[in-house]
Amino acid sequence: MTSRSLQQIIPATSVSDGAGVKIKRSLGLNAQLRFDPFLMLDCFGSEQADDYIKGFPAHPHRGFETVTYMLDGHMLHEDHLGNQGHLKSGGVQWMTAGRGIIHSEMPQQEHGMMRGFQLWLNLPATEKMKPAAYVDISPEQIPHYQPAEGIDVKVIAGNFRFGNADVSGPINGLSTEPQFYDIRLKAGTELTVALPAAHHAMLYPFDGQLAVKKDDNLQQLKAHHAGLLSEGDSVTLIASNDVSLILLAGKPIGEPIAQYGPFVMNTPAEIEQALRDYQQGQLTAAGPAGQIKLNSPA
Repeated sequence: MTSRSLQQIIPATSVSDGAGVKIKRSLGLNAQLRFDPFLMLDCFGSEQADDYIKGFPAHPHRGFETVTYMLDGHMLHEDHLGNQGHLKSGGVQWMTAGRGIIHSEMPQQEHGMMRGFQLWLNLPATEKMKPAAYVDISPEQIPHYQPAEGIDVKVIAGNFRFGNADVSGPINGLSTEPQFYDIRLKAGTELTVALPAAHHAMLYPFDGQLAVKKDDNLQQLKAHHAGLLSEGDSVTLIASNDVSLILLAGKPIGEPIAQYGPFVMNTPAEIEQALRDYQQGQLTAAGPAGQIKLNSPA
């Protein structure tokens, strides 16, 4: 196996989005901070209601997918397709904006911790105008795997391979072949994760600090720093202390990106069309809803 190393570290920057929700943004701060097929990664987390209470009122998207992973708290998703989903601790919301969706995500709590991630995952040109779709993934649908003492892995998307084990998450079969793992390591533990060699991959510790091991070298990665990995078919992680992180990997699309806020297409002309469609009420023109099929729990 060819081990990956850290090739770039992106410290998360505090910004606000929606109606003033305070978040930490790493990928997506600007056009140079993307990692094909990943467009943006936000981490939100606060016990102060003023940091999240106004939520994300109704807003549009076109041309990509959004993935919301709730670590703690309760949000309500509603969209123009009539979907209504309660996103609670440990659950995931996977949404394909496709040709267009208008949705809101609003807190259903007035106090206490609200913490989680939102990831923007690009779509290839052939899929940017496909029907919008949405699915809720409950905590019970997300497999847990403990390959060794002090190691716990939740497999949200893709296949986690360890020795003879192959644990499949509820999301599989998408064109970018995303891998999305929530990994918890006790201090001093070591884990080697197999990854598709052609995928881009990154790490984001949200509690604690870890080291990436390649040969005899250790590269440190602090909490709330996104670590973009080099090429290879595995990554070896060592927990400097108790650490919680997400690992993301995806097949690069390799196409031009044109973005204006919540619209991500391939050309400026397509962005202009998206803006016209939204202004004229045609972004979500009538048509059949799409479908996201889930795997059965492993």
